[in-house]
Amino acid sequence: QVQLLESGGGLVQAGGSLRLSCAASGRTFRSYAMGWFRQAPGKEREFVAAISWSGGSTYYADSVKGRFTISRDNAKNTVYLQMNSLKPEDTAVYYCAADRRGTGRGIMTYEYDYWGQGTQVTVSS
Repeated sequence: QVQLLESGGGLVQAGGSLRLSCAASGRTFRSYAMGWFRQAPGKEREFVAAISWSGGSTYYADSVKGRFTISRDNAKNTVYLQMNSLKPEDTAVYYCAADRRGTGRGIMTYEYDYWGQGTQVTVSS
C-alpha cells in the first residue's frame, strides 16, 4: 500500500513557476514508477510526466516538454514536478500517482495503482 500527498499548488501569473511535491508513505516507494497527471474542469485527466523507479528515465507530454521537470528523491520518499513558464492552459488539479511496474513509461490512468488527492494549480493571464 502506498499513500500519496501532493502539495505546492497555488495561484501564479503566466510565465511564473511552481514546484509540486508528492510525499509517499511506505517502504516500497522506491520500487514504484511515479507519474503526474492533471485534470482541468470539464476535461479528462491527462498525463503530464513520469519517472522510473530509479529516476534514470523520464517521460513528458508534448504540451509540457521543455517547461516541466519531474524528479524524485527516494531517500525522502518524494517526487517533484518543477513547472516553469506556466501558461493559463496549465490550470488544473494536479495528481501524483504510483505505478508498481516501475518503468516510468505509463501514460494512461489505468496503468497506475495509487493516487493522491490532488493539488490545485491556477495560472492567471
